[in-house]
Amino acid sequence: MFGYVTVNRPEMKVKHLETYRSYYCGLCHMLGRRHGTASRLLLSYDCTFLAILLSGVYEPEEKQASVRCVRHPAIRHPETVSIFTAYAADMNVLLGYLKAEDDVKDEGKPAAKATLIASRKEYGRLKLAWPRQENAVREGVEALGKLEKMPYPKEKDEILARLDLAAGYTGSFLSEITAPYHDMWEEDLKGTGFYLGKFIYIMDAWDDMEKDRKNGNFNLLSALKKADPGHYQETVKEVLMDTAACCCRHFERLPIIRNVDILRNILYSGIWVKFHERSV
Repeated sequence: MFGYVTVNRPEMKVKHLETYRSYYCGLCHMLGRRHGTASRLLLSYDCTFLAILLSGVYEPEEKQASVRCVRHPAIRHPETVSIFTAYAADMNVLLGYLKAEDDVKDEGKPAAKATLIASRKEYGRLKLAWPRQENAVREGVEALGKLEKMPYPKEKDEILARLDLAAGYTGSFLSEITAPYHDMWEEDLKGTGFYLGKFIYIMDAWDDMEKDRKNGNFNLLSALKKADPGHYQETVKEVLMDTAACCCRHFERLPIIRNVDILRNILYSGIWVKFHERSV
């Protein structure tokens, strides 16, 4: 489910790409500091976006540093961190743990089992620190699991209704993660997260269609392709465009000046990269 909320590099200015990388590196190091070295394997573009988004809304004090890391020990590179980098790191581990738990339950993946073992202690701490967010993610993942055990609908309209329901479960828990506070910006932060979560779910299904077909895994877009083989791709694009537009409407109501060009690159262009790669 991770990896779709990233930049469109060819469309980004060099200075903005360097800034984005400094947040990405900051999140990577923050994961290590707060949750141990193993947690850095969970590093996601999605939570990098979260750190930049919340920094743009609340404009906290940020610290820049020149650092080295295990991956690039000979080269110093800039990192940017704030209180929201710490929050994003916590959410990164929370999401990663619960996704791994679901993967173990469904497919018994060895890598997911290793994630559970490595993150169990940290997850217990985060569950106490962020009960609203943890409960939302757990309920959403469990609801998705139940839905995926139901038989496929066969009619196009029924498939699209089921897809909207499934995507909404992801949207619901990402909306809670995207809004850390109950304040005047909560509604539009939640709206941004909700529709971004729906987009991610549908993009993940799109990206995994062939793999899921071969493995016999649940994928509503496979059912859509079977029900409407001549127009399914156009239909998916229309659903994604509507979902992205709703996300951006909420985003544009937020009072963001800091790094707004980076955030717009992600929301208006970056989230579409995988779709265009998989389109025919």
